[in-house]
Amino acid sequence: MTEQTNSGGTGGRRRRAPLLITGVLALLVLGGAGFGYASYRELDANIEGVDINAQLGPQRPADVDDGSLDILVLGSDSRSGDNDAYGRDEGGARSDTAMVVHVHEGHKKASVVSIPRDTLIERPDCTDAHGTDVPGRRRAMFNTAYEVGGPACAVKTVEAMSGIRMDHYIEVDFTGFKRLIDELGGVEITTTEPIRDDKSHLDLAPGTHTLDGERSLGLVRTRKSVGDGSDLGRIQLQQAFMKAFVEQVKDVGVLTSPAKLLGLADAATKAITPDSDLDSVQELASFARGLSGIGAQNVHMITLPVAYDRIDPNRVVPLERQSGQVWKALKDDLPVPAAATEGTATGAADGVVR
Repeated sequence: MTEQTNSGGTGGRRRRAPLLITGVLALLVLGGAGFGYASYRELDANIEGVDINAQLGPQRPADVDDGSLDILVLGSDSRSGDNDAYGRDEGGARSDTAMVVHVHEGHKKASVVSIPRDTLIERPDCTDAHGTDVPGRRRAMFNTAYEVGGPACAVKTVEAMSGIRMDHYIEVDFTGFKRLIDELGGVEITTTEPIRDDKSHLDLAPGTHTLDGERSLGLVRTRKSVGDGSDLGRIQLQQAFMKAFVEQVKDVGVLTSPAKLLGLADAATKAITPDSDLDSVQELASFARGLSGIGAQNVHMITLPVAYDRIDPNRVVPLERQSGQVWKALKDDLPVPAAATEGTATGAADGVVR
C-alpha cells in the first residue's frame, strides 16, 4: 500500500488539531467555549460513556508512563435507525473504521495507524458488556471483534495485535457523523476521478464539491467505486477526507461564533461514545486541550502493512515483519520507519480525493 505521509494540507500558517478522531476532531474547539450553565449541562447529557475496564480484566499490556498516549478510535457500523439507509452486505454491528492514534511524548506529534476492517486476525477470548464470555477465533475479520463483544473486545483485539495498552477509546456513530458535517455546512473536497456508488448515494464528477453530511458519509464508506475496490482504497479516501475536514473546522469560524460553536458541540457530543474516563464535557475539553499543540503537519498517517490473503483475496493479513516494525515504533514512542510500509498491498486510491 502507499504510505500516507504527513497531513499538512496547505502548510503551517496556523496550528491545527491532529487528524485524530473523525467527527470527534471538532471537540477540540470545546476548550475555548464559553457556554452558559444550561448549555453545558445539555452537552454533558449528550455524552454516554462506556466502562470497559472490568471487561478487559488484568491481562493487558503494561501501562507505560512515558508521556505518550494511545487511543483506539472506531467508526461504528450499527446499521440501526438512520444507518440502515447506507446498506450493508452483512448484518450486525461492526466497526467500519478503526484507527490507533499514538500521541508522542510532549504531545507535539502523532502517528495514526488505520486497521483495515477485512484484516484476518486471531481474535482473543473476550467478555461482552453483559458479562458473557465470547470465545476467540482464528482467521476472524478484525471488525467482528466489535460485533461479538462490543468496545471491550475491540480494544482487547487491538492490544493483542499490537502489544500496546490503549489509554482511551472513542467511538463515532455514522449518523452522528453525518449530522456533524451538516452542522459545519459541508466539507469541500476535490476529486481527480469520477466516483459513482448508488449504495453510498454518490455521483461525483472530477472537480471540486462541497459535500453535505449524507454524501460525506457515503464517501468515507464507499469501496467498490475507487481503486481496486478493497477496504485499503477506502482507507485512503478516509484519510484524504479527514484532511479536508480539518481545513473546514479551521476555517468555518466556529471559535468566533457562539451559536455555530454550540451547534457544532451539540452535534459532536451526540456523535461519540468515549470511555468512562472521558464521559463529560469537562474531561473531553481537558483531553482536547492537551492535544491542541499538535500541528497537522506533524501527524503521520499510515495503514497497517498487509497483504491480500492467499486463500481469500477479498481479505488481507498483516505482514508480520512490517507490522511488527509499526507496533514496535509506537511502543518505543518513535516515528514509524518508512521501510515498514514498503512492498505492502495498496488500494490504488491514493490521490483520488484531495
